[in-house]
Amino acid sequence: MVVERIREMIREGFRDSDNRTSLTGAAITTAAALTMLFFFVIEVVSPHHVNPYFGILLFVFLPMLFVLGLMMIPLGIWMRRRKMRKDGTMPTGIAPKLAFGSPVLKHILTFVAVATLINVFLVGTAAYKSVEFMDSTEFCGKTCHTPMTPEFTAFKNSPHSRVGCAQCHVGPGAEGFVKAKLSGTRQLFGVAFNSFERPIKSPVESLRPARETCEQCHWPTKFHDDKLFVRTAFAEDEANTPATNVVLLKIGGHGIKGRTGIHGRHLDDASRISYITTDEKRMEIPEVTYKDDQGNMVKYISTAVKMTPELMKKARTRAMDCVDCHNRPTHAFELPDRGLDKAMTDGRISPELPYIKQQAMLLIKAEYPDQATASAKILAGIAGFYKDKYPAIYAEKKALIESSAAGVASVYLRNVFPDMKIVWGTHLNHIGHEESTGCFRCHDGEHKAADGRVITNDCDACHTVLAQGENNPKVLKDLGWK
Repeated sequence: MVVERIREMIREGFRDSDNRTSLTGAAITTAAALTMLFFFVIEVVSPHHVNPYFGILLFVFLPMLFVLGLMMIPLGIWMRRRKMRKDGTMPTGIAPKLAFGSPVLKHILTFVAVATLINVFLVGTAAYKSVEFMDSTEFCGKTCHTPMTPEFTAFKNSPHSRVGCAQCHVGPGAEGFVKAKLSGTRQLFGVAFNSFERPIKSPVESLRPARETCEQCHWPTKFHDDKLFVRTAFAEDEANTPATNVVLLKIGGHGIKGRTGIHGRHLDDASRISYITTDEKRMEIPEVTYKDDQGNMVKYISTAVKMTPELMKKARTRAMDCVDCHNRPTHAFELPDRGLDKAMTDGRISPELPYIKQQAMLLIKAEYPDQATASAKILAGIAGFYKDKYPAIYAEKKALIESSAAGVASVYLRNVFPDMKIVWGTHLNHIGHEESTGCFRCHDGEHKAADGRVITNDCDACHTVLAQGENNPKVLKDLGWK
């Protein structure tokens, strides 16, 4: 009985599939399948990464078209039967009997079975590849070109440039994937209707906890006791006079010495520090709760910030983690002075050229309508300065001037994005206390406990200065650096 019913359904399917919708669906599915197979082969043999727009076509649009075609086949059969019932033209009785022993029908059924297996393989592969592609750095960084260009540019120049976006921004399992894609859909509409924020707000409220991201590679027992930090700044004089700072940072962690240094005091225990903040950027911190070495919870209240009823309404309590200090661990932007100093230290801008730091500062701090205009004016400005003021140097070192001008332009293009309203200082870094108040949000000497203890603002608590503003510091020679 069951076998006969199956045969009857097959006969009816063959009879009713002869309609425009089903045939169109079959054609779409076949075309999409052949196109996907062709491009899958291209992707496998090509040595290059998949272009994000090509990836959208291959891993998202074509699979959707393929599935749509498959759905149209039974839909066409259903629509035809519904119409025949409505018109009273539905054939009575059993559909014409098919000769199941016929070689032609066997070939047809074999083809259907093989095609079904291929379809399952294609849909499964497409689904897997689409998820993989949508989690790729290329997709995250380049698909939404305008809003993500600043973040992607900063990402490529960061210590985490080889860490995939999804590893920090997408949580594990189905729940994390669904949340990320729902958020991505909202962002897609924002791009489509040009309604996205300029600039993108930070800190990101929905970012995964640092213990699920940062501490998969960095954890308290893996931190180092000390780290030598060397930074050279160049003056805006004719000689671009260098001045080097050498600092020994007490990174710390948790090892055989117990809790030591910056990380040991702040992050060794997940519940060690919590704080109250009253602003979106977490700059105002009127209250800090700290677990001391004896396990006692000590509350430090700021004497500089008075908690008015208005501030109480805005107050939020947060458990401290890595991103409270490392707030731009990957998408870090530089200030103009710092960006130029780094480029000069790296050799992208030559300190040999007189007044290069001064002229670079003037040019990159000027306002431009877009990056293309900025780049053209910076290149022309540097060249024009040496043509007018130092013609002999321009004639002798034209190539060096041009490469240095390109280096100056690259500092601007790396950090300023007029179309996203990102200018110098839009996204400040809280590491240290040079770009923003950073550490001094809490370590200001104004946060006091009821027993008289104060959150220290002693410089030696976190670092030891070995050289400050020196040209060729002796300590570096003693350490064998020079």
